[in-house]
Amino acid sequence: MVSEYLSSKNICVIGAGPSGLVSARELRKEGHSVLVLEQNHDIGGQWLYQSKVEDEDSMGKKTPLKIHSSVYNSLRLASPREIMGFTDFPFIVKKGRDMRRFPSHNELFLYLQDFCSWFELREMIRFNTRVEYVGIVDSSEFDIDRRIRWAVRSKEIDSGIVSEEIFDAVVVANGHYSMPRLPVIKGMDVWRRRQLHSHVYRVPQPFSNEIVVVVGNSMSGQDISMELVNVAKEVHLSVKSLEISEGLSKVIAKYQNLQLQPQIDTLYEDGRVLFVDDTFITADTIIYCTGYSYSLPFLDTKGIVTVDDDKVGPLYEHTFPPSLAPSLSFVGIPKKYCDKYGDRCSFPHLEEWRKELCLSSLLNAEVNLETYRDSWDDDLPLLQQAHQSPHFTQQGYESIVI
Repeated sequence: MVSEYLSSKNICVIGAGPSGLVSARELRKEGHSVLVLEQNHDIGGQWLYQSKVEDEDSMGKKTPLKIHSSVYNSLRLASPREIMGFTDFPFIVKKGRDMRRFPSHNELFLYLQDFCSWFELREMIRFNTRVEYVGIVDSSEFDIDRRIRWAVRSKEIDSGIVSEEIFDAVVVANGHYSMPRLPVIKGMDVWRRRQLHSHVYRVPQPFSNEIVVVVGNSMSGQDISMELVNVAKEVHLSVKSLEISEGLSKVIAKYQNLQLQPQIDTLYEDGRVLFVDDTFITADTIIYCTGYSYSLPFLDTKGIVTVDDDKVGPLYEHTFPPSLAPSLSFVGIPKKYCDKYGDRCSFPHLEEWRKELCLSSLLNAEVNLETYRDSWDDDLPLLQQAHQSPHFTQQGYESIVI
């Protein structure tokens, strides 16, 4: 007799980005019936570029958000393509497309399209459908086996039709780079000039000849600052610590209109920006590159799973809430991966060449922030090792190449 936990289940996957796609594939491979609900018109999640952001609240305060992707037009991958592919589907170079090691965001989107086509995943996806509610079915409605089941209410965006379906399990894979996280700064509510979160930044042209303050020197803050110096009158990069990398120091020394500033103390209605060192400027625009928060507005677990201090929990190995497992899981929550987590579930270790290439790109960016994506000769021995590994020589690799 087959165990009830091994028999085929009816499963809903929320989101058709990288996490949702690979989850759906693996669940179907195990014999389950899978439906993927995706709010956009295509797969890709964060990597489905959305150029029109005019209808989105510039600070992301009005929900639900109308725009999911936070990708800006010029974005290139911060990691080399060799380390980004799924283990059985390498992110290879294809003729006629972006062949750079650190390609544009669109190349990764095309890779996900290839993945979706190769494994015939599109047939499982219901597009233009926003999930509005996920909750535990009332215990009185349980079947005789008394197992948890989930009600999922969704809305067709075009028609407005609302439907509710019952599933044995739900996989939440809705991403965590869409809901803006904003700092608390005195005067934010009275500062009358333009304020926006990088979630809605796309191109530099709207900031031509302006004095712009960029808050935060994460990857997006650095990228956007380096792009704005070509059109803005002045760019002031406000950071928590004035101890910055050698690479960022080189960039600031190169551009006379790019200045490093400490944190903002106060914003004034007349446009003044006062920094904590008591210096001030009068700015036209402030762009907050201050990260994103987890957002699960549709999920009702009666308080079992919560988002608190930008953490989702309690989750075993960042995936399963213990009291609701295995019927509810979260895929894509961790922002970092460590082999020790894989050891607990017999997950294979990352290849050494993959780790070394990742570390190499990070160190290169620390020293050569503006050029590391195009100058990487030191990686050539590692690249040779990578391309000779099973990841790139596995059966079927040649047939994937175009």
